[in-house]
Amino acid sequence: MKTTTRKAKLVDAKAIHNLINTAAAKGAVVPRSLSEIYESIRDFLVSEENGKVVGCCSLHIAWEDLAEVRSLVVLPTQQKKGVGAKLLKATLKEAEQLALPRVFALTNKPEFFQKYGFERISRKSLPHKIWGDCLKCPKFPKCDEVALWKKLS
Repeated sequence: MKTTTRKAKLVDAKAIHNLINTAAAKGAVVPRSLSEIYESIRDFLVSEENGKVVGCCSLHIAWEDLAEVRSLVVLPTQQKKGVGAKLLKATLKEAEQLALPRVFALTNKPEFFQKYGFERISRKSLPHKIWGDCLKCPKFPKCDEVALWKKLS
């Protein structure tokens, strides 16, 4: 089956919410409320197969020169099929179109991001304002995630 990647629509919000919070229950991502999803729906891309959302990713602008790749989630049945790679590549393309010089990610799967040119950095090198979301994480304050960033052209 073929998946397509596209900008999220309002009708995708509940599916995105379910994807993210199912993954969050396993410690993979930070949980998000449905209202947060609606408020940031323009930040999201989704992968769809036969009309069903099977993956999502968000590009969250942090500052004039930095954005976060976040909430990259793929249904377990769709993993290892390139869905996450397509979502990440589309998100990076969007960041380049916005003329962002760099993007970062906080993840417990750094190897995935490193395949696409992300480099490990100290979490201390990221702006303090991004840590507000960490307060929502069940792992806080014992974060096991790695900070990475990628410089864009």
